[in-house]
Amino acid sequence: MRGIPRWRRLRLAGWRRCTLAFLAAWAAGWVVLSALLFLLHGSVFSERCTDEDGHRILARLCLDYSSGALTGDLCEDLCVAQKLVYKHCLYYDRGKKVIQADWRGQPIILKSKKEIFSSYQHLSMLDEIETPDIPETEILLMVALEVKNVLGLELSNNSTGPLWTKRKGPHWKAQVASMWSLLQQEEYVFFSLLQDFSKHVLRIIGSCGHFYAVEYLTAGHAWHGTVFPLENIVGPSLAGRRSRVRAIIDIALSFLDMVQHFDNDFSHRLHLCDIKPENFAIRHDLTVVAIDVDMAFFEPKMRDILEQNCTGDDDCNFFDCFSKCNLKIRRCGAQRANNNLQVICDKIFRRWFSPSLRGPLVSFPLQPQLQKAVQECAELGHVDATVHQRTLKSLTELYHLLRVSQRELQREE
Repeated sequence: MRGIPRWRRLRLAGWRRCTLAFLAAWAAGWVVLSALLFLLHGSVFSERCTDEDGHRILARLCLDYSSGALTGDLCEDLCVAQKLVYKHCLYYDRGKKVIQADWRGQPIILKSKKEIFSSYQHLSMLDEIETPDIPETEILLMVALEVKNVLGLELSNNSTGPLWTKRKGPHWKAQVASMWSLLQQEEYVFFSLLQDFSKHVLRIIGSCGHFYAVEYLTAGHAWHGTVFPLENIVGPSLAGRRSRVRAIIDIALSFLDMVQHFDNDFSHRLHLCDIKPENFAIRHDLTVVAIDVDMAFFEPKMRDILEQNCTGDDDCNFFDCFSKCNLKIRRCGAQRANNNLQVICDKIFRRWFSPSLRGPLVSFPLQPQLQKAVQECAELGHVDATVHQRTLKSLTELYHLLRVSQRELQREE
């Protein structure tokens, strides 16, 4: 430092001390922020699932199978023949275990709410009966009661077929116990009951104990430019602008078909209370499929959920399903104030048809009209005497604009 004036040396030393103090404070801030994020959003980290987790889960499942505690039509392929092969552990949290596997060359997804078979409620009657001669009517009644408990639906014995088939043989106790563990999982019951009635739900392939297998589909992502990775579904040919536009229009029409179907084709309206790209997928024919229905409720259960004590409308919001607070009795109304179409317009269609700050992702035929229709659909407002008519008007207008856009694209080819 010889030759440098003393005042300049002091200034340099002070500058270094300030820089070091700033860097130390910055590092400490990141440590504190990371700790807070971990504490406040631990679920983000708990969703991570390792191969070690996945192998451990399936090893325990096969151990229970070999001991005779559980069974299922996929157990032999998983635990003995090695025709069902582990690929990845996708999700591991207190609420769900999700594993990707390969079954006879076909990608599938294995799901269960709980990791261990014994964690599910045990059916006590199995301890009292030593022969498989359980009256069929008694089994069907138990199934119907469990469906009512899980989904809030009243089913006749004739409607429980997808959930129970006659099971005989030396492993009948394991068969009944396995069925009972599956019946305690809302999503399994939901998908099973709708297998033959809806193309908009996942297809169940089979089960082993408390794990059930469903078809593997490409899910949407909020960060993806087109919501769904189209090139993974129908090939690289969709890289072109016109192909992307045509595919998005087809998917949008399938969303509208699904809305109509869930509103009108069952004995009770089906409400979707967690609408986001990650909870939907598309098949190769661009049919929209609901792949996560943990927050899907038929009308009877939806009314039970919404009808709660309140001091304002904010207390009546259950994820994407809203109600209104009656301040006179301080009780939320049992009727949902918004609807599936409104939320899909807001959370899905806006991404396609309403331009962002960067401009529209792709240019659609009738872009201004579509943008206006989606905006009006997303802002239908809360329930009143005219909301049903306004919803039908929005649905009809969107159908019309999308089909006209389809025809214009066909004429350009």
